[in-house]
Amino acid sequence: MTASTFRACAARCLLAFAALAGVVASADAARVGVLSNRYFTQTATDFNARVTGHTFTPVDTSTLTPTLKSLTDAFDVILLFEDETYANATSVGNVVAAYANTGRAVVIGAFYDQDRSDATPDNSPHGWGALEGIDPNTTDGFGTPGAARTLNVSSMQRHTLTRGITSLTSAKFAGGNQAKVGTTVLANWAQPNARGQSDPAIAFRITGAACVIHLAIAPNYAVIGTAGVDYSGDFHRAWRNAFDFGAANCVGAAVDGASADAAAIPTLSSWGLALTILLLGAMATLSLRRRNSGRTSGR
Repeated sequence: MTASTFRACAARCLLAFAALAGVVASADAARVGVLSNRYFTQTATDFNARVTGHTFTPVDTSTLTPTLKSLTDAFDVILLFEDETYANATSVGNVVAAYANTGRAVVIGAFYDQDRSDATPDNSPHGWGALEGIDPNTTDGFGTPGAARTLNVSSMQRHTLTRGITSLTSAKFAGGNQAKVGTTVLANWAQPNARGQSDPAIAFRITGAACVIHLAIAPNYAVIGTAGVDYSGDFHRAWRNAFDFGAANCVGAAVDGASADAAAIPTLSSWGLALTILLLGAMATLSLRRRNSGRTSGR
């Protein structure tokens, strides 16, 4: 292989790498539907401004239930939460469960808990229908966060969902849950739940094709809370992690360090895959060059 041929091959490899980098970068970005009965527009606006790498679209579910097709056509990940209970929660939960069962991730946040069927009767919960069969947590019998919560950082496992998080606190809009069997809990709140047991802060559960991620804190602080007062720490980073993990269908680069769950098999990241392909191409080119050089010297 001549020097000019080698340079041409290297240039083609670099162009292929650049094209692949563009593909994997776009593949990592998720279209997120923000479903709620209240504060859906404000939450989508806040996340579009402060959670990089994804786009957020508000969906009002207060009286209307989106169709499964409308959700699968428009969104790669769904965020579901509520503010105050509402009668349409059951219908919404059924279609969101169907969405999850197509293999697309669902992220839930407070106050999802207060409409779960095992929440305190004082909330007049309506239940979330089929979604309660695949969500990660039950409530602790109350389902209405009200006490201050501080993340127990020492309880965190190394994972995409906890990457870059060093602290997280909430004055009153977090917690009140208990993990189900089969749920992977990646971090707990330092304070116990109402049953005196561990209160999961960051958790996910995989049931067949469905992956449901629970970040047990309210996402709508831009409207009802103040940074540094009602919440502090790595709030938006925690939400970004949830959407990153959901965009990867709860696999791929799911584990950062020690494995946290058998379903979350660590694989190469998008950039790692691209670099590996480039390296293999360079090695193949070098090998071909050596073979051609050997043939020339043997003449």
